[in-house]
Amino acid sequence: MEFIPYGHVTTPEGFVAGAVCAGMYASGPKAGQPDLGILFSQRECASAGVLTTNLVRSAPVYVNEKRLPAGNLRGAVTNSGNANAPFGNAGIAEAEEMAALAARHAGVPPEQFAVCSTGVTGVVLPIDKVRAAIPGITLSREGGPDFARAIMTTDTRPKQAAVAVTEGGRLLFRVGGCCKGSGMIHPNMATMLAYMTADAAVEPGYLQRLTKKVADATFNMVTVDGDTSCSDTLLVFANGAAGGETIREVDPAASLLEEAFMAVATRLARELARDGEGARHLIAVNVSGAATLGEARQLARTVALSSLVKTAVAGNDPNWGRILVAAGRAGVRLDPAKASVSLQGVPLFRNGGVVPFDEDDVHGRMKADEVAIDIDLALGDGRATAWGCDLTTDYVHINADYRT
Repeated sequence: MEFIPYGHVTTPEGFVAGAVCAGMYASGPKAGQPDLGILFSQRECASAGVLTTNLVRSAPVYVNEKRLPAGNLRGAVTNSGNANAPFGNAGIAEAEEMAALAARHAGVPPEQFAVCSTGVTGVVLPIDKVRAAIPGITLSREGGPDFARAIMTTDTRPKQAAVAVTEGGRLLFRVGGCCKGSGMIHPNMATMLAYMTADAAVEPGYLQRLTKKVADATFNMVTVDGDTSCSDTLLVFANGAAGGETIREVDPAASLLEEAFMAVATRLARELARDGEGARHLIAVNVSGAATLGEARQLARTVALSSLVKTAVAGNDPNWGRILVAAGRAGVRLDPAKASVSLQGVPLFRNGGVVPFDEDDVHGRMKADEVAIDIDLALGDGRATAWGCDLTTDYVHINADYRT
């Protein structure tokens, strides 16, 4: 398996996308930029998805919840700048119309389209702008990057990736993806909008189980600020355009498919954290030796979310005490007498005692773009990684000025 240079969500065969400016932003950096996009499979395909667990949900989430069980979605239409939430039946009607407009444009039944909206909540979706703009979207194999830009809100850059899976020098299939998210990101589903595509043929039931497994190990391990959006959605499409037999969970090819999906989702998840609002550092919290996988994930997420840890990283401060104390409130089994903490590869605490270290040296190492925190509990085999970012004054300014 190899990452494809400049790969994106329409790199897999048989997928097209496009985007236009519908005028969702009256001012700011996205004014006049693409804000409405369509992703579409030119072939019938299997689909799967994971949706927000927030009890306040955007209208598109309700629409997608009804359509996902059929497992035969072929596309998704997405706008940024407006979340279409929370507006009850009126919002749902607009979401359904938006999906129907996109489906008509692509030439398929409305039930085969998902719909997503992201942006400001509490403002009515300007459906007239959607009606006017969708006919102007040109779908093409090269449209993936335009779609990735259209779905951005406070993101500073598009997030996209693709891999090719080969065997004996022969291409088996490709997996691609893109996502958006910079703030309002915390583990509790996918914590953003994300789209993944594969030109492998995949049994729908297995695709749904795989999607959940991938989300739990990657997107659900990202945290920026502790807030889960009302719009969070991960959609996955597999159209079989590469040829080959349909992959089932018991087939040897299933392990290759899982590896590819995990690789793309991990790359996207890391980019979500790296592009957190106001962030200057990506934080990777690597936990080993936990009693269970679930406890490893819980501890890693807790440390990655800690405001005191995040601000210490922002200041390049090797304050290992903040890390250990955050770990201690994670609600998992932990014995300080057995635990160890390292920062940027330098041991700071081991088996209940402080390890002498050169503070200036570690301070300098923490100026890197990525800061690694390693915690070993020495209690079991549970391992997990969570990704976060530092907390800077820029985060406050971005969110204080978001609407005013």
